[in-house]
Amino acid sequence: MLSVEDWAEIRRLHRSERLPIKAIARVMGISRNTVRSALAADGPPKYQRAKTGSIVDPFEPRIRELLQQFPTMPATVIAERIGWDHSIRVLSGRVAELRPVYLPPDPASRTTYQPGEIAQCDFWFPPITLPVDHGQSRTSTKLPVLTMTCGYSRWLSAVLVPTRGAEDLFAGWWQLIDRLGAVPRVLVWDGEGAVGRRRHRRTELTQDCQGFRGTLGAKVLICNPGDPEAKGIIERNHDYLETSFLPGRSFTGPADFNRQLSAWVAVANTRRKRVLGCAPADRIAADRHAMLPLPPVPPATGWRFATRLARDHYIRLDANDYSVHPAVIGRRIEVAADLARVQVRCEGTVVADHVRAWAKHQTITDPEHVKAAAALRRNRMSVVHQPAETEVQIRALSDYDTALGIDDYDGTVA
Repeated sequence: MLSVEDWAEIRRLHRSERLPIKAIARVMGISRNTVRSALAADGPPKYQRAKTGSIVDPFEPRIRELLQQFPTMPATVIAERIGWDHSIRVLSGRVAELRPVYLPPDPASRTTYQPGEIAQCDFWFPPITLPVDHGQSRTSTKLPVLTMTCGYSRWLSAVLVPTRGAEDLFAGWWQLIDRLGAVPRVLVWDGEGAVGRRRHRRTELTQDCQGFRGTLGAKVLICNPGDPEAKGIIERNHDYLETSFLPGRSFTGPADFNRQLSAWVAVANTRRKRVLGCAPADRIAADRHAMLPLPPVPPATGWRFATRLARDHYIRLDANDYSVHPAVIGRRIEVAADLARVQVRCEGTVVADHVRAWAKHQTITDPEHVKAAAALRRNRMSVVHQPAETEVQIRALSDYDTALGIDDYDGTVA
């Protein structure tokens, strides 16, 4: 086979040096037919391996028959019908090539949104390492950013949350909706574990999500897998965040990240978008007007549970321990935490109030709780070791003689 270097040299000698074919063949030491082929070729020579066929080829007519009748038949069922006893990967690859021929076309239509109709929600995972409390650092997979974009106005909202768990997801989600000042009629998600999933072409929501959307009075939809167009607006905003917000920035912690993010989003919503012909800020008023009003009572979000305070007067929340005033040891307490604070109440009285730690496996202690516990221990010890002040009757010795039956003892010794 002629090399690319020889092919290029043949063409140079012919076009630049004006050598005839016979002279080129003599200089290069090749045949004249090889020279003619090189000059007639449209491009450099390429090595192409001879096709040897595939073990699927004899089965292809039968595969086409099955796909013609049942275009969505799975490859595993096709393998059973045609008696396939080789690797399923080889067969599934050929089925994937043939299936589009028999499926009806799926054209992408232009999507338009009405005011107040829809908002797309998702998690963005910024490619950074963020320092948190107590000398720890966490990557984007552990500190996701919850984002929401309104379909009509393209109004963007975002907040960094500690975890993807239901407690923090719904707390952050309500924070974004509360800032928006209205509730979109339809909220769209991917298959997020705390929200729900798409199964058998139906949306299955979690109990937490059902309670949340019921309070809002809105509808929550889960996108079909492999349908990126359904949430294209929010995905483009994630790219926008990575290319416009992150470069050149550094963050001292989650609070600093949210502060900078909030300031940037406020400016981004005033920038003109080519698809709209205006800025999101110019449309958000009409969008809010067509949305549902905020519920009169906010939904119950965050961490909420009741327990009895143990003797060590600490409660555990999200892998961290928080101190509680020891005066309520053994009593029923109610714990409520959001993205920023952890509060504990006993019969309506606040007995602990801490800034929430975003680090893991830490013990957060209020110095006042330590002093109160030490004072309670001192008081208890003084009560335990205090002598009892009770009157003890002193009996006469003759009473013992009577009890022992020696009343006639005369006092002499034998």
